[in-house]
Amino acid sequence: MKLSNEQLKEIYYGAYSMCETDDGYLQSFQYTQQQMEYFKESLDFWYDRCMASSAKTLEFSTKATKFSFEYKIIWVGSEDSFELVVDGLITKIYYVKDLPKEGKLTFEMPTGDKKVMVYLPADATVLIRNFEIDADLIPVEKGEKVLWMGDSITQGFGPLRSAHTYVSVANRLLNYDIINQGIGGYIYDKNVLVDMEGYSPEKIIVSLGTNQYGTETMKDVEEYYERLLEVYGDRPVLCITPIWRGDSPDGLEVLARFCENIKNICAKYPNITVVEGFKLLPHASEYFLDNLHPNALGSEIYGRNLVLAIQEAGF
Repeated sequence: MKLSNEQLKEIYYGAYSMCETDDGYLQSFQYTQQQMEYFKESLDFWYDRCMASSAKTLEFSTKATKFSFEYKIIWVGSEDSFELVVDGLITKIYYVKDLPKEGKLTFEMPTGDKKVMVYLPADATVLIRNFEIDADLIPVEKGEKVLWMGDSITQGFGPLRSAHTYVSVANRLLNYDIINQGIGGYIYDKNVLVDMEGYSPEKIIVSLGTNQYGTETMKDVEEYYERLLEVYGDRPVLCITPIWRGDSPDGLEVLARFCENIKNICAKYPNITVVEGFKLLPHASEYFLDNLHPNALGSEIYGRNLVLAIQEAGF
C-alpha cells in the first residue's frame, strides 16, 4: 500500500504546517512564515536551523513487517540519524553520514501488532515521499498539545542520535503532541513569540538561557515572559533553567546566578512552574559531547529526570 502525501500527513507528527514540493516531496515546518522571515532577516545560523526535522516523527500502529519511503536531505547541521522504534525499542538506525543526500530507506519489523515510530534527523532538514507499507496502519493517539521552545540542546544537537535527544527521550514517556521550536544558538527573544494561526498549545515548555548567561541585564528574559503571557495567556508553562556546562568552569558561578534570576522572574507568574536544569544530569564531562551539549548518555538521563520532575511538579 502506497500512501499519498495527504495520507502521510496523518501519521506525521511535530509539524505546524506542511507543503508539497514541485518534485512531490512532503516538507514540514515547525514555525510560521512570519517567524521564519524573522530568522531570515536576523541570522543565517538561526534561519538554516528553523526548518530542521527536530522531533518530527512518523507514528502508527500496524501488523506490517516492512515499510519504506524516499527521502531528500536539503540541509545538514550535524550528521545524526533516522531511527526506527518498535514498541518502545530502537531496532534500526540509518546514520546521515552514511547516506546519499537522496534515496530510499527500508525498514523490516517482526510479525504481530506493534506500535511504530520513525525519528527523522534532528539536526538536518529532510523531505519524504512515496511511503509504502505491506499492511494497513492506524495513526497513534497523542496526548496534550505542547509547544517546546529552546536552543540547540532542545533542537537535538549533541547526542548525534535523533531518538536520543532529551526531548525524544522524555516524550517517549510523556506522549505529548509536540512542536519543537528549539533552534541552535537561540536566546530569550520576545520577537519570535507570535500568534500561530490555527494552533493552540495546551502547555508550553521553555528551555533557554545557556547562550546568554553572561549578560549584564535580565531585560530580555523579563520581556520574553511578558510577551509569552500576552500571546498565550495563563496556560501552564514549564521553565527549565540552563543545565550544567563544563566548558567554562570559571563561569559556573555566573551561570548559577543567572538561573536564580530566571527563577525570580518566573515566580511573578502563577502559571509558570520552574525545573532546575542543574539537577537534571550529572556535572561531569563524560555525559557531554563538548562539555556543553549532552551526549546520548547525558540526554537519556536528562530526558528521564525531566519526566520525573514534571510528574513531581504535577505539570
